[in-house]
Amino acid sequence: MTKEEGARAVVLAVDDDPDLLALIAKVLATEYEVKTAGDGGDALALAAAAPQPDLILLDIELPGASGFEVCQLLKDDPATARIPVIFLTGKAEAADQLEGLDLGAVDYLTKPVKPKLLLARVRTHVALAGRQAALEQEVQARTAELEDARAQLIRRLGRAMEFHESAAAGNKVVRVSQYARLIAQASGMKADVVELLQKAAPLYDIGKIGVPSEILRKPGALSAPDLERVRRHPELGAEIIGEHKDPVLALARLLALTHHERWDGSGYPKKLKGSEIPWPGRVMGIVDTFEAMTTTQFYRQKPFSVEEAAKTIKEGFGKLFDPSLAAAFDKALPVMKKVRATYSDALGDLINLDFSPTRGAPEKPALPKPATAKAGAATARTAPKR
Repeated sequence: MTKEEGARAVVLAVDDDPDLLALIAKVLATEYEVKTAGDGGDALALAAAAPQPDLILLDIELPGASGFEVCQLLKDDPATARIPVIFLTGKAEAADQLEGLDLGAVDYLTKPVKPKLLLARVRTHVALAGRQAALEQEVQARTAELEDARAQLIRRLGRAMEFHESAAAGNKVVRVSQYARLIAQASGMKADVVELLQKAAPLYDIGKIGVPSEILRKPGALSAPDLERVRRHPELGAEIIGEHKDPVLALARLLALTHHERWDGSGYPKKLKGSEIPWPGRVMGIVDTFEAMTTTQFYRQKPFSVEEAAKTIKEGFGKLFDPSLAAAFDKALPVMKKVRATYSDALGDLINLDFSPTRGAPEKPALPKPATAKAGAATARTAPKR
């Protein structure tokens, strides 16, 4: 509960005795804004209305719903759960007090209410609640700072991988994060899953740091030993990230390990097939292919157009990619085009970028035919994708 600076704390008093409510209001009015209610229904309404009370004084023996029942309803509602409750009762039995404390009450006041004790107890618990709220805000702010730092670190690691793979200064980590978000959204995933995937996506290709840059930047087809080293990068990525309880890092490891698995079992490293491939890996397989086909690579002269890349990917649904994601890809594609245009690469080191035609390569790479599409067909080169 946050209040404007200088605003008085609000106390809600709930009792079916109007004389007692008048006394409570008179005692507390010098320091607090006081609201009163004569039954549980009015109490619940006032507790939820702005400005919400900072403290509730609640009689146990109310008409209709008892104070215990009202307290339970307050604690079950996230909007009112954190408001401290002090029970008012004419009973001094320990069993009654324990029941109230078990329900989440912070204290008891016995009737007849003593004004000085009432004011002292209210002061104490309002102050405690204020300190608790301030501490929670501080924790939330610190948590947000840590999450931002983690997100920045993940993006920087992805950026390091990008510079290792290519001398061009690019925006790959931004693009793949947005592509993953858009496809996940279009598939109907919940907002928290979409956000998690977007945060983890920049690390999906981190394993390429373990592959020598001269192999990654080599023009033309790779030798069998070099290709084998490239195909180790999913497992290297999983090893670099490690196993974590943190959900972002755990998902990043999963993406690194499974983004080259293919629906028909022709992928690597585990040759997983169909639903054996974790859903995030299936999404990232599409994202990785789209990214690779639509950006400059050392092994071909120029990227495919978005239309060419989309056509090839669509031909791969049911073979290379999860067919249930075909509609999501179609839906996300118009915005993916805008992302690609907005975050296009700014070429950095033109000396190290080889734009000459690859030896023996055609002037423009031909699209693979659907009838002969293999595991590498959707990767924008005739040799297997790196």
